[in-house]
Amino acid sequence: MTAVVAVTTVVVSIVAGTMASYAISRYRAGGSVTRFGMLAAQVLPPAVLVFPFLTMAYTLRLSGTLIPVTLAHISFVLPFVTWFLIGLWESVPASLEEQARVDGLTRFGAFNKVMVPQVLPGIGAAAIFGFILSWNDMFYGLILAPNKNQLLPVAISSFNTFRGVDLGTMSAAIIISIVPVVIAAFFVQRRLIQGMGGGAVKF
Repeated sequence: MTAVVAVTTVVVSIVAGTMASYAISRYRAGGSVTRFGMLAAQVLPPAVLVFPFLTMAYTLRLSGTLIPVTLAHISFVLPFVTWFLIGLWESVPASLEEQARVDGLTRFGAFNKVMVPQVLPGIGAAAIFGFILSWNDMFYGLILAPNKNQLLPVAISSFNTFRGVDLGTMSAAIIISIVPVVIAAFFVQRRLIQGMGGGAVKF
């Protein structure tokens, strides 16, 4: 269940964050207020949002599902991804998009086929960091995730009981929790080391 929450969080955050960061960078959408809001989301204590998420889950009858905890993860991963990608978009020359428009591509086509390849290494890095943030979260998982769908960090902490710490089981669980992050880093390694501009003008 932890993987479902983390992957869903990353996919939603990357898709929305890539487009949002591009709009903020290129068209100054939202102005400085938007940037300040994303920064504030990073320093906002998680406890502030717990009650609203619990209220939402109860009102919409989502209690007992993974939707509330997934939305909670998106609430802090999406601002991070967006903030991370804004700086990358600002380093990409706007002339590339203008040239693509001259060559007949639509605005979305230029964005998808020309501009996105420019920041693929950064998108891969943002995906990894976002996955790690979601994967390692314990606070929201402890409060919002139902017991039958207990997230891995919460399950690991349960091995520390009044009888002592079950070191063998806890160590095995910790190793298992590390494996997905290592695999994710391995698969995007080539993207992370690529220079900017590879394949950017091929459309």
